[in-house]
Amino acid sequence: MKRYRRYTPRPMRHTLRSIAPDVRMGEGVQIYNFVNLYGCEIGDQSKIGAFVEIQRGARIGRRVKVSSHTFICEGVTIEDDVFIGHGVCFINDRYPRATTSDGRLQTAADWELIPTLVRRGASIGSGATILCGVTIGERAIVGAGAVVTHDVPPDTIVAGVPARVLRRTGEEG
Repeated sequence: MKRYRRYTPRPMRHTLRSIAPDVRMGEGVQIYNFVNLYGCEIGDQSKIGAFVEIQRGARIGRRVKVSSHTFICEGVTIEDDVFIGHGVCFINDRYPRATTSDGRLQTAADWELIPTLVRRGASIGSGATILCGVTIGERAIVGAGAVVTHDVPPDTIVAGVPARVLRRTGEEG
């Protein structure tokens, strides 16, 4: 694994980004305004658009483009050369609840994190929702607005709610 440098905030007249000191960032990363990054890892030459949140424990590879208004939660790993469209939402809890059965607000101890993996070279269209526990295969394409509930094979195009395989990439459709 490549060695990362710690993010060192530069003095700014107006701070429009929230980047925690525990963020590990590679070289040449571009970060736009109104982002919230904490406890995550971002690889070399990646680009993080405006209004993006990347949570603790999320890992973003090299040369990844994350478009605006996207939410990447804890437990998500995105490999190199991936495109994430505008407004994509990842989910890491299969049965989310605000409270426990006895009425207490849930804490980290009250739920199970279920990881998600996006393999190298995949593309996820704008407005897609990626449920937890899935793997999106290498070079796969997820259509805009899709809801991914199952693994996506490599080199395939999926779309719809729920997302279904339309065809393999490179095939006429």
